[in-house]
Amino acid sequence: MCARGDRNLWGTREGRVGTGLALPGPPGRSGAKTTWVSAEMMIEFKQSPVGVTFAVKVHPRAKKDAITGEVGDALKVALAAVPVDGKANQACIDFLAKLLKVPRSSVTIAAGRTSRNKVVRVSTLSAEEVRRRLTI
Repeated sequence: MCARGDRNLWGTREGRVGTGLALPGPPGRSGAKTTWVSAEMMIEFKQSPVGVTFAVKVHPRAKKDAITGEVGDALKVALAAVPVDGKANQACIDFLAKLLKVPRSSVTIAAGRTSRNKVVRVSTLSAEEVRRRLTI
């Protein structure tokens, strides 16, 4: 049980949403619970002949790169990069490629290059494989 006022980075007392990698708890606490992206994700993965597309909401200038949950039908991704000269777009591609264990050339931004709301395309995986790799 959390002490009064003891909150995690997301301002809640519950577990944390992460990338499927073990995330440390808040400072000063040992054994903090970690919650992964739920297996019942509401994100829509669309399969097409050129690959799988899904919506992403990017939060630039974050403390570190991580999946922080879902917003509507989009995957919410926090990125440490700044949204200047395409740095956040490149960081988004690099982060998702590493997370999905595919080459960077397989991940592209299909729509929303200048927006926080993006559509990402993964060309080497099926929709079920992308869903499986995003959920733990």
